[in-house]
Amino acid sequence: MSDSKIIRIFAAQIIRIMKLLEFNKKFGTEEDCVQYLKESRERDGLVCSKCGGRKHRWDKYNHRWICCECHHITTLTSGTVMHGSNLPLMYWFTAMHLLTSTKKTFSAAELQRQLGHKRYQPIWEMLHKLRSVMGQRDGEYRLSDTIELDEGYFTTENPSDDETPLKRGIGSQRKAKVLVMVESEAVDEPKKGKKNRKCGHIKMKVIRDLKSGTFESEASKSIDTKATVIMDNLGSHAGVEKVVAASERQTVPGKEAPKVLPWVHVAISNAKALLKDMYHGIKEEFLQSYLDEFCYKFNRMYFGDRTFDRLVVAAVAYKPTFKHRPYNSSPLCG
Repeated sequence: MSDSKIIRIFAAQIIRIMKLLEFNKKFGTEEDCVQYLKESRERDGLVCSKCGGRKHRWDKYNHRWICCECHHITTLTSGTVMHGSNLPLMYWFTAMHLLTSTKKTFSAAELQRQLGHKRYQPIWEMLHKLRSVMGQRDGEYRLSDTIELDEGYFTTENPSDDETPLKRGIGSQRKAKVLVMVESEAVDEPKKGKKNRKCGHIKMKVIRDLKSGTFESEASKSIDTKATVIMDNLGSHAGVEKVVAASERQTVPGKEAPKVLPWVHVAISNAKALLKDMYHGIKEEFLQSYLDEFCYKFNRMYFGDRTFDRLVVAAVAYKPTFKHRPYNSSPLCG
């Protein structure tokens, strides 16, 4: 390993330590977290769910608001990703900090160890709820202008019985199909060794099949109707053409794909590397959750420390779609 690389790794570790120290200083107690969440919710504006009133008084002893009009009670976490949770707010804030302070991610097993919590289940659910609101937040936006589109095949745990023979190739039971879409702007004079296109926002959606109707449905939800889509000549891509203004389809040899669709393949390879590095195996039913986290952080790569604040906003604004379920197998899926 070269001296310059060692210096970069050491510098990155120092930065992470400094960020952790700054976080602990700001959120060192449960009351610090309560105060931050209270201010965040009041800044966005509280609306009484019963009468629609906007004037509330704060009950500091019970950590709740009381409507000045109808006296309806709004708890600190009601209507948020934390609603109904018995975990301390410090757990939630720590999880949000760890998820947003690094390009990589944290498994539930590692977070459980860091928090010193006895049970795996509630930590696992907490992370999936946070990933759920990440996906909902990014779901509010549509990709625009020029879009690269292609499919990726992610290895997951075999959902079939162990005795069932596995198919080979992309039809394997262990290969989940993922539609990948990336905003991609052409660069007039790219620097030597750099890509000829500039990347914008990305979306990744697990799809059940490669039928034209499936592509049409997902593209209509994710891509602006005025956009131009660059893709290969897969027959199913005809479904995408029905919902966008223009398309550029061409036959792309396997080795040439990274040149024609550079950022799609960067996104796919980075996501695969991240999941393989952090998890021993992922069930297909949870793959979308991990991809939502990857896309959320990728789309905010230049936000810096603001990524944490934006995730708190999302955690307050959205209820998780992830529902409670027992997790009785070994902790393979994060």
